[in-house]
Amino acid sequence: MTTTNDKNIATVLHLSALIQYIIPFGNFIFPIVIWSSKKGESEFIDYNGKQVLNFQLSIFIYTVVLCLIAIPIFIYTIFKNVPFDACFHDDNFVINHLNLEHITGAVIIGIVAVLLFVFMKVAEFVLIIHAAVKASSGEEYKYPLSIPFFK
Repeated sequence: MTTTNDKNIATVLHLSALIQYIIPFGNFIFPIVIWSSKKGESEFIDYNGKQVLNFQLSIFIYTVVLCLIAIPIFIYTIFKNVPFDACFHDDNFVINHLNLEHITGAVIIGIVAVLLFVFMKVAEFVLIIHAAVKASSGEEYKYPLSIPFFK
């Protein structure tokens, strides 16, 4: 039987991942601290703690992969299309050769990676709120596309 206290702790556990918007890597630190201190008290808290950490680690891996795709493409495109003899006029950097005709398939892949990243972060925020609501009602919630690091 899941108690109200267990539901509240599980809800806070899910919502603690939102600290990432205030403190870097807070989405790992706070859930780990809460989960490790309370996991022995309840199977419900243990399950929710594992789900939060699995989801946050999965999101981190997806973010790293998307950055490894997008950043080199954009750096290459900028250095390829911006000449080193670009002019400085009135303390402004003028780029004369960066225009739409230089967009290639690789640049489109980079743009898609950036759009996927933005979509992923919005979905992460919505899924965290949804999981917290489920935990507050006593339901077990499994995040979609979450890699099961902790079983």
